[in-house]
Amino acid sequence: MWKRARRARSAAPRSRARRIAIRAAQAVGIFVAASLVATVLLRFIPPVTSAVMVERRIDALVHGRRYHVDYRWVPWTRISPRAALAVISAEDQNFATHWGFDVGSIEKAINAHEHGQRLRGASTISQQVAKNLFLWTGRSYVRKALEAYFTVLIELTWSKRRILEVYLNIVELGDGVFGVQAASERFFHKPASRLTTGEAALLAAVLPNPIRFRVNRPSAYVLERRDWIVQQMYQLGGTGYIKRF
Repeated sequence: MWKRARRARSAAPRSRARRIAIRAAQAVGIFVAASLVATVLLRFIPPVTSAVMVERRIDALVHGRRYHVDYRWVPWTRISPRAALAVISAEDQNFATHWGFDVGSIEKAINAHEHGQRLRGASTISQQVAKNLFLWTGRSYVRKALEAYFTVLIELTWSKRRILEVYLNIVELGDGVFGVQAASERFFHKPASRLTTGEAALLAAVLPNPIRFRVNRPSAYVLERRDWIVQQMYQLGGTGYIKRF
């Protein structure tokens, strides 16, 4: 009898571990299925909001301040190709050829950091869409792993044009200003379809930190960066470069 009781006691932890493993596998399966469905749907329908917009609203609510999100979705055909060219020139010049991760830029950033320079970001436009659309801000291994996961999903299920279209619509370009349509109306009093080269480059110039850097009050650094972006736009071949997407 005591042997049976001993076997029963030893079997109980294994049974609990098995149940936990089954439930964990089910949770992972549900997450994968839900994220895949959401990603595929967003290939065809405009996002109602983004994780960054939600996070900004919650932060304002917690701190008791008013916050208005200016977000106006416009399709690819109503966005100046200069805007797409500007963000590629500023943020991700290998966008057309990489599969979501710019390995060369990542290696350069790591090497520079090893030589004492500040660790700089090497996120591609695809990675920025993944984290802005689905994830919270901040730095952690969990968030980076999820960012990589959603980046792969996006690259597998969306076209490069769709990635650019979503990025241009949800990217933060000012305090509460999301997307090139809202930014163009706010700062230049015109639709995104009529952005000039200089205006598109100025919007792209604030992307390192659109809260600190201002489109309507550009610092010397922002103006210098704008001019550099304009040069890169011409070196890439002008708006004809965008026709490949």
